[in-house]
Amino acid sequence: MGNVVGWPELAPSEFLPIFIYATLVLIFGVGYAGAITLAKMKFISKRWMPIGYLFWGLQTYSLYKLATLIHSNHYTTKVMLVTMIAYLFVPHLYFYLVSESEKRYEKNKQDSN
Repeated sequence: MGNVVGWPELAPSEFLPIFIYATLVLIFGVGYAGAITLAKMKFISKRWMPIGYLFWGLQTYSLYKLATLIHSNHYTTKVMLVTMIAYLFVPHLYFYLVSESEKRYEKNKQDSN
């Protein structure tokens, strides 16, 4: 039959906390991306950016709690937390690349005229 992957046993009473923390990971992730994006696009004041970082912190905590509830091994938990650190910088990198490409486009447009 081959090797069978052994999944950790989850008690039925753990289902609701797992579901809640998984939902919180998604909600706080959307809150972080939305707050940072709206602040960078100047739809809202830059004073709202700390709220976005608060959402990121809450998302990271929720992901850690989720990892412990589903009995993730240490390697998987570390990979998830490193991914969260990368997710902290992705919106900033995206807007940096967009602004630099707009500057290059405007420069090329002016040079051709």
